[in-house]
Amino acid sequence: MHEEPIRLYVNGTPTSASVEARMTLADFLRERCGLTGTHLGCEHGACGACTVLLDGAAVRACLMFAVQADGAEVTTVEGIASPDGALSPVQSALRECHGLQCGFCTPGFVMSLTALLRDNPEPTDAEIREGLSGNFCRCTGYQGIVAAAHRAAEALRGADSRASTGASPQ
Repeated sequence: MHEEPIRLYVNGTPTSASVEARMTLADFLRERCGLTGTHLGCEHGACGACTVLLDGAAVRACLMFAVQADGAEVTTVEGIASPDGALSPVQSALRECHGLQCGFCTPGFVMSLTALLRDNPEPTDAEIREGLSGNFCRCTGYQGIVAAAHRAAEALRGADSRASTGASPQ
């Protein structure tokens, strides 16, 4: 068994390891890094439960090999909250708008919404649904998730305007 050395940043922490070339990024994150918030659902890239951010882009960790992430910055759902444990605007909005039920798909939705709202701070319902089309939830009707996306977008826009004016949050 031949292993390849990789070096990457996982949630801001430099990480080095030797991995089999066939090890997926999802398995690396779960087994080697202990970051079990990256869920494995279908393992075919269809459900979106394994979505992480790779250099800021939402990707399916089950479809990538860990060696492909060599040199990259990987952010998992564990890296989305503030260092003090405060939930991100996306996480808070999902909780407030009842955008989750069993929670299995939630990490993938958090990561996809985080990337979507970074790239499109004022999405329409159609843009939200399109942006989340690669994430499946079997429990909800998506209404709470779409409402949460709008609430998170508002919160992020408010944080951006406070930051640009130097005002402190209320």
